[in-house]
Amino acid sequence: MAQKRFTVLDLIDIDLKEHNSLDLRCIGGRKGLGREINVANVNRPGLAVMGFYESFAYERIQIFGKGETAALKKLDGEGNIESVKKLFSYSIPCCIFTHGLAPEPSFFAEAEWAECPILQTPLETSEFVLRLTRILSNIFAPQKSIHGVLVEVYGLGILILGDSGVGKSETALELIERGHRLVADDVVEIHCVNGNILMGSGANKIIGHHMEIRGLGIINVTHLFGVRAIRDSKQIQLVVLLEEWDSSKNYDRIGSDDQFMEFLGVSIPRLEIPVKPGRNIPVIIEVAAMNERLKKMGYNSSKEFNQNILKWIESDQARSVYYGPEDII
Repeated sequence: MAQKRFTVLDLIDIDLKEHNSLDLRCIGGRKGLGREINVANVNRPGLAVMGFYESFAYERIQIFGKGETAALKKLDGEGNIESVKKLFSYSIPCCIFTHGLAPEPSFFAEAEWAECPILQTPLETSEFVLRLTRILSNIFAPQKSIHGVLVEVYGLGILILGDSGVGKSETALELIERGHRLVADDVVEIHCVNGNILMGSGANKIIGHHMEIRGLGIINVTHLFGVRAIRDSKQIQLVVLLEEWDSSKNYDRIGSDDQFMEFLGVSIPRLEIPVKPGRNIPVIIEVAAMNERLKKMGYNSSKEFNQNILKWIESDQARSVYYGPEDII
């Protein structure tokens, strides 16, 4: 899936609250707000400011903290702005000043000439870089959309897949009724974060917490069940594949063979659950969620069952069932 275009203006307009907020505002170079941001990393241009441009990471957002701002002030006082001019000869996305700091007028003048946006945040440099890196990592993470339903059951993110009409939404609705939470219905957008974590969310925030129930129509989960029944995103930790019961198919009855499904290079545990009248699929998924949590804690029911069977076979009690007194030495 191609990465969507992301600009400096998009960065300013990101609606984030509390501990995620960037508190950005533009203080110069407004003509360049349409510049694209193409990488998730940031750069501290301290060496560049002092005239060293070898291996200058110009394609990154440039972060100016107290040290870089003090260096700019010193250069301006000496009338030496050649390194600043060279800075803006590169096509950098934008410059961001932390701690509520602002550059000298000469810096503003060069930025306006180069049409490079100058942004400002009251946050400390370390905290701002942490938040910005996290946000950019999510924006530029590999992603794909998939047809399914994502729910949170006992704290576990479960992606429910299956053919159209097999009962994915109805199963999710019953789980919501039982106190669990809906993340997305119909279309789930998957992001790969940090190379090994899959985060799922609704493809559209406006319609993300609506569900289509055949025979009933569209329902608003938030209005019907309250905010306790929804969440915006969740890590995908288990895939449940619903399929119509096939009497000719051999289904796993012990669970000793672990199955996985891969998305964006990350493997996720998978369960195949056959659907037929009389089977309570939501309860099975609840038990599957609890069983998966136990596995993550180091306890595997099927492996323990196999070990107990082997111990029983090796015991005297088992041998006495299959052998007579004359056979036992």
